[in-house]
Amino acid sequence: MESELRVDRQFPVQVMDAVTDTRETLAHAKQQAEERNLQDYVVFDVDSHIIETLHWKDIAQYIEDPVIRSQAMTSEKASSYGLNSAGGLLYQDVGGRIPHEGGLWESIEDSEDSDVHRDVILIQRAMECLSVDYMVVFPTSMLQLGMSPQIPMQVLLTQAFNRFMVEHILKSDNRIKTLICLPFNDPAASMRTIEEFAGEPGVIGFMITSVRNKPVQDNQYMKIYAALEERGLPLAFHAGYYWHEPVMEQFHRFLGVHSVGFVLWNLVHLVNWIIHGLPERFPNLKVMWVESGLSWLPFIMQRLDNEYMLRSSEAPALKRLPSEYIREMFFSGQPLERTNMKALEMNFEMVSAETQLLYASDWPHQDFDLPSSIFDLPFLSEQGKRNILGETALKLFNLERPSGK
Repeated sequence: MESELRVDRQFPVQVMDAVTDTRETLAHAKQQAEERNLQDYVVFDVDSHIIETLHWKDIAQYIEDPVIRSQAMTSEKASSYGLNSAGGLLYQDVGGRIPHEGGLWESIEDSEDSDVHRDVILIQRAMECLSVDYMVVFPTSMLQLGMSPQIPMQVLLTQAFNRFMVEHILKSDNRIKTLICLPFNDPAASMRTIEEFAGEPGVIGFMITSVRNKPVQDNQYMKIYAALEERGLPLAFHAGYYWHEPVMEQFHRFLGVHSVGFVLWNLVHLVNWIIHGLPERFPNLKVMWVESGLSWLPFIMQRLDNEYMLRSSEAPALKRLPSEYIREMFFSGQPLERTNMKALEMNFEMVSAETQLLYASDWPHQDFDLPSSIFDLPFLSEQGKRNILGETALKLFNLERPSGK
């Protein structure tokens, strides 16, 4: 089925579906980028996604265990074998009204490069429309893998995905980057992951999927943080949700799950990171929090400062207020909560956004943000816009400036 026009007397209404070309879906985004001369800016997208379940067999071939690999390749549920994705993913396309959320099924027959994986072509199309110079790519369903009761399966699938990314995506285009997923519930496997992938083309850091109930301050993780600090590689916590978490099961609507879930685990991990003194123990480790928006940060900064002043003996490693450590961390802006611009301006001020915030699209998910979401903010300085859109990321990830910029 192809995209079509449905004529309603006076106005043509464009109908988009799962096979609509990315360049058509993002046609207005491209127009916005041209109107704002974004080609003159460095634009670094720190958070985009592929829908890995659309080609799960491509990933499954990298599973080390031959039995699990065979089952994943031949199972009737081969598109999700081994995953534990919660039912919330079925709601993200809002009843099919946001078709690109569920999968990009468009044709790639007109592509000049037939030797690369189709995801590379789709990523390149999005980059062109968004005027993005570098794009960081993450998985989607695997963001909930940390809740799987099968820790060995977590390790196998995470390693398989990482190897697929390096071999089929990152080596095809040096503008595409990733923060390699750590199988964090297995610290030894996480160390092996760092040793295997640090230095691979396109690998600019590592990522922990935040949806997991493992305390980040546990001593078994200290070697991981030390290894990343020694290598000068940033560590990101990528948010998500899990409807089967008991506290989340109180929500009977996905709206509640999505609103709270993408904050909950990042908030818990950030609080533990601060009060257990990890910024003091690993002062040179760059830590970033992805896809939680910004509105939760003024709350937890003020709350922690207040509690710390009342009972500082419970956080003896700290030498400063908790908010001062948080203000030195990095954050992605997506999704920008823009219903109250005064509140948004305060959020930017609280986190020192002009030096600590990174632009993120979250394409192709339902709430993705265009670069104009940053460019059009009236309270940002010109240099602040440039920093958030890309300059800060170039420094953070030690990347070359794109040619001509």
